[in-house]
Order: sequence, then C-alpha cells, then structure tokens
Amino acid sequence: MSKSYQPFYVLHGASSSLVIDCRENAASILYWGPRLGQETSPEMLALLKIRQEAKGCTEKDAPIALSPEYGAGFIGNAGIQAHHSGRGWGVFSQIQSIVFVDESNQLVITSSCEASSIEIVHSLAIDPKSGVLTATTKITNLGDTLLDVDQCNAPTIPIPLHCDKILGFEGRWASEFQLRNVDRFIGTYLRENRAGRTSHDTFPGVVIHAEKTNESVGEAFGLHLGWSGNHRIRIEEQSVGRAYAQLGELFYPGELRLAPGESYCSPTLYGAHSDNGFSGLSRCFHSYVRSHLTDLRVAEKSKPVHFNTWEAMYFDLEFGHLCELADKAAEVGVERFVLDDGWFKNRNSDNAALGDWFVDEAVFPNGLTPLIDYVNDAGMEFGLWIEPEMVNPDSDLYRAYPEWILRVPHAPLVMSRNQMVLDLTRDEVQEYLFERLDSLLSDNAIAYLKWDMNRDLNQPGDSEGRAVAHYQTLAVYRLLERIRRAHPKVEIESCSSGGGRADFGILRYTDRIWTSDTNDAIDRLRIQKGFSFFFPPEVMGAHVGPSDCHTTGRTISMATRATVAMFGDMGIEANLLEMPCDEFSELKSAVALHKKHRKLIFSGDLMRLDLPSYESGFGITSEDKKEALFSYALIDSQPHSAPGAFRFDGITRESLYEVNIIWPSTPYYYSEGILDAINGAILSGDALMTVGMQLPIMLPQTMLIFHLKAVE
Repeated sequence: MSKSYQPFYVLHGASSSLVIDCRENAASILYWGPRLGQETSPEMLALLKIRQEAKGCTEKDAPIALSPEYGAGFIGNAGIQAHHSGRGWGVFSQIQSIVFVDESNQLVITSSCEASSIEIVHSLAIDPKSGVLTATTKITNLGDTLLDVDQCNAPTIPIPLHCDKILGFEGRWASEFQLRNVDRFIGTYLRENRAGRTSHDTFPGVVIHAEKTNESVGEAFGLHLGWSGNHRIRIEEQSVGRAYAQLGELFYPGELRLAPGESYCSPTLYGAHSDNGFSGLSRCFHSYVRSHLTDLRVAEKSKPVHFNTWEAMYFDLEFGHLCELADKAAEVGVERFVLDDGWFKNRNSDNAALGDWFVDEAVFPNGLTPLIDYVNDAGMEFGLWIEPEMVNPDSDLYRAYPEWILRVPHAPLVMSRNQMVLDLTRDEVQEYLFERLDSLLSDNAIAYLKWDMNRDLNQPGDSEGRAVAHYQTLAVYRLLERIRRAHPKVEIESCSSGGGRADFGILRYTDRIWTSDTNDAIDRLRIQKGFSFFFPPEVMGAHVGPSDCHTTGRTISMATRATVAMFGDMGIEANLLEMPCDEFSELKSAVALHKKHRKLIFSGDLMRLDLPSYESGFGITSEDKKEALFSYALIDSQPHSAPGAFRFDGITRESLYEVNIIWPSTPYYYSEGILDAINGAILSGDALMTVGMQLPIMLPQTMLIFHLKAVE
C-alpha cells in the first residue's frame, strides 16, 4: 500500500517544537524540546539520531513508538496491552492515515493491527500560547469477540539521557504534594495508585530534568495525567541507552473489556518542556489552565474571599451563632459564606446520615432560606458542603437501598471513616443524587458547592462482582457535568479530604481545588509549593485557620497564617467570634491586601525561588514585568547571626522599581536596619536580581511581602 502521508510532521508552540516520525510502521516522537529554527529540518534530526547495532542486542532497536509494541520486539512496557482470550496479544500496527488539523495545531494518526483486530488513534496537539502538549491514545475493537484491555497508556514520551533526574510527588492526608527527587537508573521508576481518586500519596504528575536544573535555569519536562482515578506512572531507562515515560490509567483484572465496535480513549496526557527551569515549566501549565480549563464565568469574575464554618463550628450549628458568624465574616471582608458539614437530616457527627440530603428541620426548621437571606443581605454569596458519593450505614438511604454500594460481594466490607461508597455507575444512584442536588440548588440561592469525597475506593466492585473503578470515575464526571449544565452559575470545589482529587481531569468540571485539610501555615508552604508545579494560585484553596492548628497543634501568628493564605484562593476557617481583637484587625487588613492585589496574583507569572530548606520564597510578576509581589518566609532558625540577601528573580534588569514591604503591617524589629530604609526606595532590577536585598533579622515562622512597581 502506498503511503499518502508525510514522513515527518512538526508542531510548534511559542517556545517548543514537537517532531513526529512516521517513516516506520508505527509513529514515534523524534524530537520534543526548544523551538526549532526554520533552517532545521526533521531530516537533519533523523540523520543525527542514527544508532549502531549494539553488541548482544537486536540488529535494530524496536522503536519507542507512541505506543511501543510487543509485536515489534519492544522489550520494555508496551503502550497497548490487549488480547482476545489470550490471542492477538503481540500488537504490530501499521499507519493507515494521518490528518493535521491546522486550527487546533493537532495531529491525528490512525493505525491498525489486523492480527489483534484493533484500531489505534493517537491525537497530539501543541497549544500555541502555553506550549503545553496534549496527547491521547484511543483503541477500538475491530474484532467479533471481546477485547480484554490490560493497558492503554497515553502516548509514550522518549526522554533524553541527560535529563536523568526524576522529581515525583508523594504525601499523605494533610501533607500532600511533597517533592521527592531521585536519580533515574537502568530499570523502572514506577508509581501506581489504586485509591479510586487522584490520591494524597501518588499525584499523577512527574518532572524529569537535567542535573543542574533549578527554578530559573535548566531543562525540564513536566508530565501530568488528567484523570481523577487509578493511574500508573512509569519511567524506564533501558540498558541500550534509551529512556521513556508512560502515564496511563491502571485497571483492575477484567475491568476494561471492549465489545465488538466499542472504543476506549486514554485520559489526556498534559506535557510541557522548559529550558527556563521548574518555574518556567509551571508557567506553561498555569497558562494552559487559565486559557483552556478555567470556565469563562469564573475567569471574568473576581474570586471571592471565603469563610468556611468547619474548623470554626464543626457540627455545632445553631442559627443564631451562624448569623453572628456571618456578621463577623462580612466585617472582615468575606464575600462568600460556606456552610460546611452538619446541615442535613440527623447529621450530628460523622457517623450518620451521609446520603440523606435533606435539610435538617431540627436545626433549620424553616429550611436554609433564612440563613441564606441573612448571608446575602450581609453582602455575601452562600455556599454549601456536600459529599454525594458516600453513604453511612446509619442512614435512611442505606437502609432502603443496601445494594447501592461498591463492594467485593464474597469478602467482608471494608469501612473507612464509617463510610461506604455509592455505586455511581448505577442509573438509579445517578438519578437519586441528581434529584437531591438539583432540588437543593433549585430551592435555595446557593452559589457554590464544596464537593467532598472522603475515602478511598478500597473495594470498587459492582453488584455483579466486576471491578468498576474506571466507570465510577466517569460516573462522577457525568454527575458533575449534569449539575453544571442544570445550574451553570453555581461554582464547584473539588475537595477530597483535602487534595485527594486534584488533577486537570476534575478541573474540567470544577472551579477550585481544596489543596489540603491542614491549615497549618508552615506545612502549607511546602504543600502549596508542590501544588504550584501544575496548578495556578487561583484554583488553590488556601484558608486562614485557628491560631492553634487543628491538625498539628502548632501555634502560628496571624501575620504568617494570613500571608500563606493570601497567595491562593483566600479563605478563613477560624472562629471569628472567639478571635482576639488585634488578630481580627490584622486579618481584616490581610483580606483587604489580598483583594487589592488578587488580580495580579491570579494572572501573574510565578517564579519560585531556590532557597535553603529553612527558607521559602517566590514572586508573582505581571506579564509586562511592571509590577510584582514577592513572599519570603523564614521557616526555621537560620545558621547565621544575621541572614543573607533576598534576590528578586523574574523581574526586568533594565527597569527601575519602587520597593515597599507591604506585610506584615508591623514587622518585627530586633534593631535598626533595612526595614527602616527600604520602603519607597527606587532600585534597578539589575541590582535587585544580582545583589538582592539584605534581609532583616527575623523570628522563625515569620514572613515578609514585598511590592515592586516599575517607575520611569
């Protein structure tokens, strides 16, 4: 068959290029990196990549194709692993057609394997502005028998050998997005998640970088799977001197079986390349989220400051106290009042009533309307907490429909948080939940839903004994989409015991991510740093908690708690009725400062700073570099009697800036120093970046915010 397509295809982003090699039976990535000049042709790259036959190896290496194939002799992990009752397992495909979609800068490659009776469609696109790569793999059963799919990963990414460091993300409840750097090695780096949600411990993202890459310089690749369920990250270095990365969904045995004519498409792989360090990588992802995943109704609105009742009141809800709390919240500058757990029928603790989504008449005899009216009259939107995917054994719903839960029928039921998981793949469960949520939103002026999901899917089986974790995730998306379509003005937060469901997949249906259940500001610095690798500040829920943190017991000043919350989607979760007057006044000033600068925070370019472990810092600059905010934190005692300098990376060397310390309102003074002289000073960007500012002597767990404004 004569080929009617080109041997190479090139996709360009603003600062990157992707070259696809279609000369063999299966397409592969020939190059992904800094944007190529017009004088560089794909043929030149192909010439430069000619390999020799290595001793003790095959005459020719099996290609690291978009989906590497066992039939081609690939001895790594095949991108597609499928079979018809054990036959047709050795996929060996042939390209059938290639379509370039100019308006979306997208390449669609269709291949087929006659022996396996499958069609494979690889779709790859480069966003011209952000440079973010989006890529999927779709498989269709062309046979007349069931096709068992064990793996169908997103397109495989070859990794250059000089990028030999792997930066992964790990953690636990209340300590998400922790960074873990390891050296790549001959063999396999593998992270698998079977939590049924994104998870607290295995975020579906990874950064692969060169040894000397830091926040501002050096080469790095970032990869993220936009999927809110089970997943696998695999990075393999082969002994023949090649390396590749694969990300894809993880299936339970027999979970994905395609009938004749049925298809499956992998979750989208989001990738970015940077030769401007880790922060350059993050700016690519932030730009993509803002332009492609942020709904217009949110993008065109100032994100309101939250108040959430949880750590202020827990289950002790009383109308009078809630109204008093609303008054104080309005006084401090809050724009959205969120009623958390405890509002629904018989919900006096976390042991009962999940699933019974009816307003508790014992607490609210006239429904939620009087409280909503009170909140609205105080100038605030009203939000409500829900956890629709779960059910308690002690609930009317479970007593009526015990068969509605996920479980492994022949095994003892595994409980967690005294909760069970509803089987959302059942139509009747979908209908019940939609009816309840639709009624709540139709009958009440609710502007916001905090959508929680507080346990793993330990036994994701349906009533027929089949694993359905994949279908459960799709069902969650389907319910969210249906709610959004019925109530397009309602904003939704993705909460899952904190950051247990945080990914680009869930962001297609939600507007905010609750980053972590801890409001400990010191822990939050590390958590929010890891989160910022892929997510911009405006989707990062960040709250001012009580002075004595409820998850760690650590006592932290209001100035520090407010500073950390100020650089995200700011909220408050402390009991304002019991807050000392000086703290309340300081919080009010912090809220006002956040409002003054939130347009910059939610649209600017992030530059994390390379600092020792006892310090933390970052800057956010406007696109034209004429304005910037910088945050510096001394986390722990420093090794010297006096500190060093703070360099303002990310601004323009040629500009002059007026520098002011704008927070805290009353900085700590040990003795006279730069705090007495810096405010209002006009300094060059060159001096600020190269020499930096002498830091004052500070106490551990204290912070400073600098404001830079370009002047003529």
